[in-house]
Amino acid sequence: MKHNKEKTKRKIFDLSLISMESNSKAKKKGKSQRKKDKPRLNGTEVSNIGSYNYRMFSFFNRKFKINEVKPPPDVNKAFSLFTDESVHMNADQLRRFLVVHQNDVNTRIEDAQHIVEQVVSRRHPVSGITRNSLSLDDFFYFLFCDDLNGPIRTQVHHDMTAPLSHYYIYTGHNSYLTGNQLSSDCSEVPIIRALQNGVRVIELDLWPGSSRDEIYVLHGRTLTSPVSLIQCLVSIKEYAFVSSPYPVIITLEDHLTPELQAKAAEMIIQTFESMLYHSETDCLTEFPSPESLKYRIVVSTKPPKEYLESRSKDSDDENSPKFTNEPEGSESEEEVEDLKSVQAGVCEYRRLITIRAGKPKGGLKEALKVDADKVRRVSMSEQQLEKAAGSHGLDVVRFTQKNILRVYPKGTRFTSSNYKPTIGWMHGAQMVAFNIQGYGKHLWAMHGMFRANGGCGYVRKPEHLTRPSDQLIDPKTKFPVTKTLKVKIYTGDGWRLDFSHTHFDAYSPPDFYTKIYIVGVPADEAKRKTKVIEDDWVPVWDEAFTFPLTLPELALLRVEVWEYDMHGKDNFGGQTCLPIPELKTGIRSVPMHDKKGVKYRNVRLLMFFEIEDVD
Repeated sequence: MKHNKEKTKRKIFDLSLISMESNSKAKKKGKSQRKKDKPRLNGTEVSNIGSYNYRMFSFFNRKFKINEVKPPPDVNKAFSLFTDESVHMNADQLRRFLVVHQNDVNTRIEDAQHIVEQVVSRRHPVSGITRNSLSLDDFFYFLFCDDLNGPIRTQVHHDMTAPLSHYYIYTGHNSYLTGNQLSSDCSEVPIIRALQNGVRVIELDLWPGSSRDEIYVLHGRTLTSPVSLIQCLVSIKEYAFVSSPYPVIITLEDHLTPELQAKAAEMIIQTFESMLYHSETDCLTEFPSPESLKYRIVVSTKPPKEYLESRSKDSDDENSPKFTNEPEGSESEEEVEDLKSVQAGVCEYRRLITIRAGKPKGGLKEALKVDADKVRRVSMSEQQLEKAAGSHGLDVVRFTQKNILRVYPKGTRFTSSNYKPTIGWMHGAQMVAFNIQGYGKHLWAMHGMFRANGGCGYVRKPEHLTRPSDQLIDPKTKFPVTKTLKVKIYTGDGWRLDFSHTHFDAYSPPDFYTKIYIVGVPADEAKRKTKVIEDDWVPVWDEAFTFPLTLPELALLRVEVWEYDMHGKDNFGGQTCLPIPELKTGIRSVPMHDKKGVKYRNVRLLMFFEIEDVD
């Protein structure tokens, strides 16, 4: 491979700001001689528009030219084809391109005209240029705008009228923690962020506070500092539906006395008022649908009686006080009235619970038993799920058809790391609970899954997980290949705006390459990598890959950009994860995110997607 030293840059900011120097400590990297003639990259012509200066050991400068990238050949061909080789594309020609090439079949002439107006006003905001068509450069600009030409559908389009058990639900674990599981602060802030990002299940651990009527939210028996329950409830009320109208489920891990359960019930009722959903029956035989629960708050926890019984058997709670509803000895009339008030409060607390919860009792077979006359939620650790999936896979799927299965991280994940979510999804687990405040490839997969269905926090499960019990398929079954995903990565842009010019290398521009992964069932998982493009802030890869898929409904496309370092650890340059069933075909702009999943302002890739059925 001839090392590409050519400079590829788009004209993004004033050239007077481009020439810069750095005295930062350098990292050692191997570089070959740079070519000085006008470059061409993979058939794409580039022109010089400026330069960066990099200072070497305070002795001399290395000057690297910045170049403007011309549209890749596929973009040129598409423009020529749909304009009949004209130099401008009008709104009707753009509409035809969107319908035929991009498969946006519902595009109207008004939609195309709006895009033309947006592109012209953005590219020529000062000149006052008004026209009803796009030049080739305008067309290329449009293709690189992720808000106008994004990679996935942005509207809710799944059927939302099925029971809750038919959906994957975006679920947080210990939602109040700001960092690790042992010593970080508890706060309403991570709850707010989670709701803003579309999380629909918020977990609160309730513990007695320092005063008689105070209730804390904290991770028990750790050094985490508490936050008051009322702060969390008020924040949930305010931010519950800023990103999605579909229900927010509050799962409570209850360590309260009966008196404080009554107090918690009062707080919940007074805070949420009409937003709070009450089941009309004591035991549901089927969960309501997300559609019927729009803008409602749903509570899920163990009923008080079951909780009090479990406390006497829980050795972990040996230092916690034990309580009973039975009075001891003779009591005053006032004490009797207090007791009646507490019992009434506990009954009210019990009435708030729509999704009744519990941990597995007895063997797995008993824990996964399906009752015809009631539905419930069962919680399992990631290890318990692995065990159940290995020996009772079909029973897990059968249970999740009517009931809800919540999976949570093992207790040794002190740093708030996460586990592989696909095993839960393969078995129909609706609530795969994650430490949303963490980061890493498993959390990126969670972000990717819930970008589906308009990012509303509810994703309809595949049909084979909700069909009648006598037609169930074992998750271990190897499916035949049903679709082929074709991916082409053209180029990337925006690092120069979002990072300092010495962020990746103090001596020269970065050497970017891209990794592409398929995340899903074991048969579909794959990994590919592009070549390294050296010394370029706007790399042009122009490489294509093909992926066979057996279960595309559960497949995700994860894309990572890295900067190559010959003598050290490669540097992170961005990532995204996209649900393959939601991909929009054609040439698309793919925005990139940081390690925590926050979208960069400018970094994006230009990619091509095509999905074909396999006969």
